[in-house]
Amino acid sequence: MLNWNDVLNFAGKGNPTPDRRVEKTDAEWKALLTPEQFRVARKKGTEAKFSGEHCSRYEPGKYSCICCDTELFDSSIKFDSRTGWPSFTQPVKENAIKYEKDESYGMVRVEVMCNTCDAHLGHVFPDGPPPSGLRYCINSVSLNYVEPVAGAQQ
Repeated sequence: MLNWNDVLNFAGKGNPTPDRRVEKTDAEWKALLTPEQFRVARKKGTEAKFSGEHCSRYEPGKYSCICCDTELFDSSIKFDSRTGWPSFTQPVKENAIKYEKDESYGMVRVEVMCNTCDAHLGHVFPDGPPPSGLRYCINSVSLNYVEPVAGAQQ
């Protein structure tokens, strides 16, 4: 289980190697994404608080990257942070997420991205619930919700 020290180490010393890489030009991403998805996921935007379709979704399922479909989060680690964005305590795999120090807007934060395609997802903070203490604060527009397949093990 990842903790805040792991996040800081990844952000400062290098990220885990992803299982695969997906790289496209801006023109290729624009052809695949809506303008809002492109703005947030490819240009590091942020959706408005409480506006995302996944903010209040808690049924079983997985969440994958809107750009490359890499599985990122599971609904079993989602919680109501009351921040206005979907929040998770852990990624599904240690190497699913990429971490970078973000000093924009006069703050110091840790940005989280899809480690496969570098899509901007949101930020991670050390104020989440136990046992990890992490809060991955993620833009809904950066995620696809995938319902569980009937009869499949979660």
